[in-house]
Amino acid sequence: MMIQAPKGTRDVYGDEMKIWRHIESKVRSITDAFGYSEIRTPIFESTDLFLRGVGDTTDIVQKEMYTFEDKGGRSMTLRPELTAGVARAYIERGMHSKPQPTRLWYIGPNFRYENPQAGRYRQHYQFGVEVFGASTPATEAEVISLGWELLASLGVKDVSLHINSIGCPSCRKVYHENLRGFIEARIDSLCGLCRTRADKNPLRILDCKNPACQEILKDAPSVLDALDDECRNHFEDLQKLLTGFGIPFMVNSKVVRGLDYYTRTVFEFIREGESTVIGGGRYDGLIAQVGGADTPGVGFGMGIERLVLLLQKQALMSVTDDTPQIFIGSADGQGFIAAQKLVYGLRKKGFRAESDLLGRSVKAQMKYADKINAQNTMILGENELSQNEAKIKNMQTGEQTTILLDSIGEHLNSLF
Repeated sequence: MMIQAPKGTRDVYGDEMKIWRHIESKVRSITDAFGYSEIRTPIFESTDLFLRGVGDTTDIVQKEMYTFEDKGGRSMTLRPELTAGVARAYIERGMHSKPQPTRLWYIGPNFRYENPQAGRYRQHYQFGVEVFGASTPATEAEVISLGWELLASLGVKDVSLHINSIGCPSCRKVYHENLRGFIEARIDSLCGLCRTRADKNPLRILDCKNPACQEILKDAPSVLDALDDECRNHFEDLQKLLTGFGIPFMVNSKVVRGLDYYTRTVFEFIREGESTVIGGGRYDGLIAQVGGADTPGVGFGMGIERLVLLLQKQALMSVTDDTPQIFIGSADGQGFIAAQKLVYGLRKKGFRAESDLLGRSVKAQMKYADKINAQNTMILGENELSQNEAKIKNMQTGEQTTILLDSIGEHLNSLF
């Protein structure tokens, strides 16, 4: 019986991998311009990190984590998200002692046990940024502008920025009371998940995707009405900065995000009629929750698989041509060795060159060259080697040109 990939995982290769590499190239270019440094954290961490950092009332912790006991009897978890691990590294590696703010970015796999669907897998990849040590609204504006520039550089269309403030813990305490009062009168009409969240984390109810719940909650009190002066001023200053940047946005009081560590600003880039492309916000309490000193933080995450689907759907990029620029075949044993040597020399110069590895006949080699869409072909044998020249054939036009073997690099340079 053939062994298959685990449910909710997939292999990325071929033309799709070219899109992934294109995204990663844009990510590196944009993060370099913004002064962000790459960080790579372990794929598994102590389970306690996610209990304290992500929040024990979240679906991630309650239902979706891959947790196991290692041989030392310690509880470990495959990371369900990256922010908590980056926060742990910030503390453990002494980044707080360096000039602030600390700007970091990452890209890598996360693991969540959930129902697989298009663009959403049990092993999924995420790009994200985190900024630690800056409490001003300019920090959120910078992070948002980085996401905006990345999507723009990829040509993503019809995406709108939704922003909200969920305030500080004091504001949320007031708002939770207001929201609970609204919910209690309608609790029997809400879905089972919302009823579960009503006591533990009523703010999460606003994130429910059930259409019936959304209809009920459209009249729910706004968190913005519960903001104190400091949180309100912070949110208003962010709006001024975004307006100054020329980044359009809409205030949406239903944007709350799904993790417990968020405070004040939350935001999402949403494609019209579809799901969130980028989501993030401020989390000033996270560093303290995972064992550090009180340190402000802001960041966002973006699912790579979901972005790839979006780029494919919008046909925003053509696949890069990586077909061989030349295939060098052989007519005999002498030519076989010479072809290998010549191809190796061309590859060292940066050309996409291929040769036969299977000892096929000349006819079979030419069929193979045609199947791999080689742009030019050449056959080497005893005669070509003794005369130091051979015919190079353009596979599209059929035109043949006799060239010196010593000048093949110069000839290919003239073509490409």
